[in-house]
This record gives sequence, structure tokens and C-alpha cells, in this order.
Amino acid sequence: MPRSKRNEAELRIGTSGWHYAGWWGPFYPREVRKKDALGYYSTRFDSTELNAPFYRTPTDKAVETWFDTVPGDFRFAWKASKFITHWRRLNIDAHSMELLDSRVKLLRQKLGPVLFQLPPRMAVNRERLARFLDRLPKGRLHTFEFRHPSWYEKPVFELLSDHNAALCLSDHADAPAPLEATADWAYVRNHGPSGRYHGSYSDEQLAGWARNIRKWRRQGRGVWCFFDNDVKSAAPADAQRLRELLA
Repeated sequence: MPRSKRNEAELRIGTSGWHYAGWWGPFYPREVRKKDALGYYSTRFDSTELNAPFYRTPTDKAVETWFDTVPGDFRFAWKASKFITHWRRLNIDAHSMELLDSRVKLLRQKLGPVLFQLPPRMAVNRERLARFLDRLPKGRLHTFEFRHPSWYEKPVFELLSDHNAALCLSDHADAPAPLEATADWAYVRNHGPSGRYHGSYSDEQLAGWARNIRKWRRQGRGVWCFFDNDVKSAAPADAQRLRELLA
């Protein structure tokens, strides 16, 4: 499998989004203004997963503001629009793909992986996935989070591997993913111990992720890991704990 030079030995740990009201106090100092949240976040973490574009495509100005707010070594993962994944269900739509491309390009060197999260009622369809993968720009990192367990089969893993696309290692309650590395990089989404966006991970659970990450890095794989257990500010706390374990 060809190895992506820009991803080699990359290790990024952060949270899915950064703007949650419940984070003021536990994570953000009370005096931090809402518009300054990303700037503060970027002093604590070197990456984040942009969850908002899944619901609504941001304006050019919004993306440019994100780019300008963070330091040069910061990276954004981008969660693709649900129009592509839930409405079109990977049936290629030229306009929506061009719109996605026009926005992610604005992040330039600060763009990390692009995530496609499929709906829980979408069962495996290898032919459609293959056509979609063939349509994606070369040289960009892409990851797929499946919410139906029928996707977890060897032919799908091989198809992802052929395109150096990562199986998203998600612990979401709908369909927790097997620890299958399909690319020369790994992408982890932690949704909380129950897989339902709340609760803090135990020391033992985080130690397990630390062991996996060390193993992948010994194999030369880059790793992107984002916590989505945003309730009561658990995500930034767990992300920081994992970073400390890997320090």
C-alpha cells in the first residue's frame, strides 16, 4: 500500500466540534467569549473535527475565519454533508461534490481527513461505495463511518484499502466498528462508553486506545482520534487524558 508522506507519523487527538454551551466552566474559562472559543481551543489541542458541515454547508467566510484563527500546524477534519451520505446515500451528485470540494480547499494545508458518516438504515452496497471512492480526489484523506453492521466484511475492507481510505473506528452504539486498519493511517471516533455521546471513558479504556495507537504508529500509520462524548465536557477531558498517556 503506498504510504502518504504528509500523513506519516501524524498523531492528532482532539474533539468533534468545540462549541458546546456546557463546556464553559469545565473546559473554557468563563471569561472566554463564544467567538473566541476556537482560538482558545487551539491552545490546548492541535486538531478538531468539523461536525457542523454535516448539517449545513458553511460559507466561504466562515471557513476562512476558522483557517485564520488557528496556528499553522493546526488541522481540521471535515465531516461531509448529510445530503451526500443520508439523502443521496453516496449516489454521486456533481453539485454537492463540487460544493464540498470548494469549501475544503479553503483550508489548504490545514485540511485533515474528510469523514463520510453513513446512516444506520443503509446496509452494505459495495458497488455504490466503489463508484463513490473512484469519484473522490486523489491525494486527500477519506474515512467512512458505517452505522450498519453489514458493512463490516472483508470485501469492503479490501475496497477501502485499495483507495487508502480508512475505516472509521467508531464505537457508536448503532454499529461499533472492528479494529480493522484499512489504510496507512487510522481514524478513531469515540462517542462515549455507551456509544451515545455522554459519559467519560475509564482509565482502562483509554489505556487500551493508547496501546492501539502505539501499535499503529510502530507500523508507520498516522492516527487521528476525536472524542464526541461532548455532554458535560467529557470529550476535552478524555482527549487530554489520552494525550497524557501517549506523551
